[in-house]
Amino acid sequence: MKQANTPVVVHTTDKKRRRAFLGATAGHLIEWYDYGIYGFLAVYMGANFFASDTPGVSLLSSFAVFALSFFMRPIGGLFFGPMADKLGRRRTLLMVLVLMGGSTFLIGLLPTGDTIGVMAPILLILIRCVQGFSAGGEIGTITSFISEYAENGKRGFATSWLMVTAVVGLLIGGVVANSLIYLLGSEAMTAWGWRLPFLIAGPLALIAIYIRMKLEDSPEFRELQANGETSKAPLRDVFQYRRQLVLVFFIITLHSSIFYLVLTYMSTFMSTTLKFSPGTTLVYVFISSLLAAVAMPFGGAFTDRFGRKPFLLVIGILATITMGWLFMVAPGATPGTFLLPLLVTGLLFGLYASSTYATMSELLPTRVRSTGIAVAYNIPVAVFGGAAPFIAQALVNGTGDISSPAYFFVATGIASIVALLALKSSDFVGLSGGVQQEAEEVAAP
Repeated sequence: MKQANTPVVVHTTDKKRRRAFLGATAGHLIEWYDYGIYGFLAVYMGANFFASDTPGVSLLSSFAVFALSFFMRPIGGLFFGPMADKLGRRRTLLMVLVLMGGSTFLIGLLPTGDTIGVMAPILLILIRCVQGFSAGGEIGTITSFISEYAENGKRGFATSWLMVTAVVGLLIGGVVANSLIYLLGSEAMTAWGWRLPFLIAGPLALIAIYIRMKLEDSPEFRELQANGETSKAPLRDVFQYRRQLVLVFFIITLHSSIFYLVLTYMSTFMSTTLKFSPGTTLVYVFISSLLAAVAMPFGGAFTDRFGRKPFLLVIGILATITMGWLFMVAPGATPGTFLLPLLVTGLLFGLYASSTYATMSELLPTRVRSTGIAVAYNIPVAVFGGAAPFIAQALVNGTGDISSPAYFFVATGIASIVALLALKSSDFVGLSGGVQQEAEEVAAP
């Protein structure tokens, strides 16, 4: 029998760690497939739900709904983040997956504007809001779950796989959508083909739910529970770490914009603005996304050994320059001249995003980690990520200059660079035991 004041220490095995890792990331992949396919089908969603005599207006309306769902993410984060810190990561991960899978499947069943008029876009907006609400609860919870299962000194590598699965999930969505466009043609896609990627979500979600039901909560959270140290009011307690919240917010700004630049907006930009063929768009999206995914584990492992700050700072500067380059070469671009800047942007996206999850998990303590990430991550994702396609397309439509989105994306990069310059070793309050040496290692200059 343990002594009254002896804290409980929860250990885990490599087998349980692998099972938790594989189970959580499998569900994460399905979440991102579900959430991402809308962006790849924006042109067809616009034609069916926001019909207009001006194609640009339909597309812009479709992107507005894409952005709106992101503005539900902070609300979802405020609901599910504290739940994960009070009741557990596993239960929360199950709930958000049920919401995401069910709402995605329903989009595939929606009647269009030709059938029910104005109710069609209203229903679409409501369902996309449910998707955003779910996604807002997913990221803080699963980042906490994986970082708390990771071995000390390997958080960068472990959490980088969350980004890999997010990219792969979106990539699968992109491949499915673009393959259907290529095989069925624009007319069939507009008529009925757009439904297929959403309907696939139903059976995929059932598989992922079954997998997540088998998971055990993270050892760090179970340790807090056993010692009665879980936060009773995470939303109040998290604001003890205001500096960390601000740092996470601005470090994630570039992460958000470049993520949705490469994985969502570029598909539409190449097909509708640059007039590349569906086959070229499909190949380019696949290659740039795959390059990003391959780079992520290497970036995560590198920062585990040599430090987060110097790596993210250098990559952030290069990514900011490259995003500007990408749009500057767009006027008059051909598939041949556009490929290199796109690939470089994809590579730098992968390297930057490789370590942002580890960084934000180490900036926040376990007892309020899910809440803190939900608050500080979801707002910049909504403003600078989900709204990125809408803002970029609005700039193109408003100025008539297809290189104008560069100003928005470069600004997001500058914001993150400033935050990384301000980052100090003492900011890392979420490391195991608050070990200062480890904080100095992850923030090494």
